[in-house]
Amino acid sequence: MSDEARPYGGGTSDPALKRVRTRHFQRAKEQGIKITGLTSYDFLSASIFDEAGIDFLLVGDSAGNTVFGYDTTIPVTVDELIPLTAAVVRGVSRALVVADMPFGSYENGPDEALHTAIRFMKETRSHAVKLEGGTRSAKQIKRVVRAGIPVMAHIGFTPQSEHGLGGHIIQGRGDDAQRLLEDAHAVEDAGAFAVVLEMVPSAIAAQVTEELSIPTISVGAGPHCDGQLLVWSDWAGMSRGRIPRFVKQYAQIGDTLLEAAKTFRDDVDSGVYPAAEHEYSE
Repeated sequence: MSDEARPYGGGTSDPALKRVRTRHFQRAKEQGIKITGLTSYDFLSASIFDEAGIDFLLVGDSAGNTVFGYDTTIPVTVDELIPLTAAVVRGVSRALVVADMPFGSYENGPDEALHTAIRFMKETRSHAVKLEGGTRSAKQIKRVVRAGIPVMAHIGFTPQSEHGLGGHIIQGRGDDAQRLLEDAHAVEDAGAFAVVLEMVPSAIAAQVTEELSIPTISVGAGPHCDGQLLVWSDWAGMSRGRIPRFVKQYAQIGDTLLEAAKTFRDDVDSGVYPAAEHEYSE
């Protein structure tokens, strides 16, 4: 789809530039325009992705793995995500920024969910929040939406429930397909403007996409969803170790940085750096 056909322009250099809003997500679904999303945790990556025309940036609790070095996302706190989210917001002029509500910040009920969402909106100036869970989180979603805060839902594999789900297991297979459909309708009925489907078979994701009037965003849920979202450090080849099957790597920035660091070390050791052109004269 050409940039001219997009309802909100194609990037910061596009004369059709508009701030991406939740209504644009709905319009994109209706017009068959695919939505693009990446995670981001800092000003510099956010500004680059915004310039590229990525539609939304998720400041995910995946920062637990990519920024803070935790084994899971569970230890991540609101106080840790707020400065990251604020930095991302400062880096964009077009993309919609979604703040991820971490484990323990909404499970106690609708009032706690609203309190957390308000903190993100006031302290980071993000444009929406995301929380995990289908039917179990419907009341929280409804409460936050009624307060005027857009909510992106997240069903299928929900990383905050990793231990309860028994690890990184594909969701929606066999008898679980009906439960996934129920979760999808529950979050739509609660007022979510979009829903992330993570690690779901393509066929059931296609059915969910067909049945819902709100956009579906795939994280390993195949090509039939209304949009695609990836963790940027996986997508760009920054992450070390195993990469999920559904990730296509568009660069190998980790290897580039590794070689650059080695070359810098060698240049300093040998005296090649700094050279005359790097000095200031009297």
